[in-house]
Amino acid sequence: MENMSNRGHIAALSVLIVLQMIMLSALYAGIKPHPPVATPLFGIAPFIGASIAAALAAIIMTLATRGGRVLSVLAALMAAASFGPQKYFVPEFPLIWPAVIGAQIAIVTIIANVVSHRRAALDVRPAAA
Repeated sequence: MENMSNRGHIAALSVLIVLQMIMLSALYAGIKPHPPVATPLFGIAPFIGASIAAALAAIIMTLATRGGRVLSVLAALMAAASFGPQKYFVPEFPLIWPAVIGAQIAIVTIIANVVSHRRAALDVRPAAA
């Protein structure tokens, strides 16, 4: 069971990595639709780069470590900035819906795996005296 959970978790993180790399490539190539160059708070390319880095680090650290779980949630939340429910209301949605829906499935999978793994870890702890 643990191995299957990790495989699904790695697959979901990989989905986010691939989608974000494609969007980053579209930004650099100027292919529409692509993310904006900047938002009011930061440049989008560095943000996507940090999101990809968090997802890769989460894969390397694995779901079994606390750091891996933290990085997994961080990667999911960062991806939600690019692929979250707010994208249903942008004019480009008819062009980007496959990426948005695929990413949202991956984000939910990642969060569910982290919660499930945490609950399983709490269930196996010995009772306090």
